[in-house]
Amino acid sequence: MSQKQRDLLELGRLEYLQALVTEFQVTESPEAKEQVLANLANFAYDPKNYEYLRQLQVLDLFLDMLTEDNEILVEFAIGGLCNLCLDKTNKDYILEAEGVAPVINCLSSSNEETVMSAVTTLMYLTTPQSRQQTTALPVVECMLRFSLSANRRLSNLARIFLEDYCSPMQVEEARNLSKHTAVGIPLPKD
Repeated sequence: MSQKQRDLLELGRLEYLQALVTEFQVTESPEAKEQVLANLANFAYDPKNYEYLRQLQVLDLFLDMLTEDNEILVEFAIGGLCNLCLDKTNKDYILEAEGVAPVINCLSSSNEETVMSAVTTLMYLTTPQSRQQTTALPVVECMLRFSLSANRRLSNLARIFLEDYCSPMQVEEARNLSKHTAVGIPLPKD
């Protein structure tokens, strides 16, 4: 462990997270940004950090990173959102910030982990009020395609989404429209 890391560990939780956010904002190194965002996504797993991450606007940071060209940043950002949206306050914030659309866009990633986190995040973000958006026809069509994937993790997750979050009528409508052609959102690479 470097001296810098030891010094940061001595700071309180909020100060440490603030140091990470600041480092992300000031660093020019793509690798350093990736590492910091990975750390923030990992901290998003612990409910003890939720309030601090909200205070530091990390939810906005994650949402902003979903549109980056760097696939690693997108992977860590959607992973962080996935971790955070289990909390009702965070879920509400993401929904109010119109975060569903960028999460849906992550379904077209060639990165398997990004796609898995995006599907899971859509599940967590589904409420009676957001269901129309999280289970829109293009999303259901995408899940039908994913359910046919040779990747067992993806196919199983897609089946759960279809069974637990979509109505039989939505699935049938998507099935009739797509007929599982290659048109649409591509499957992620293994």
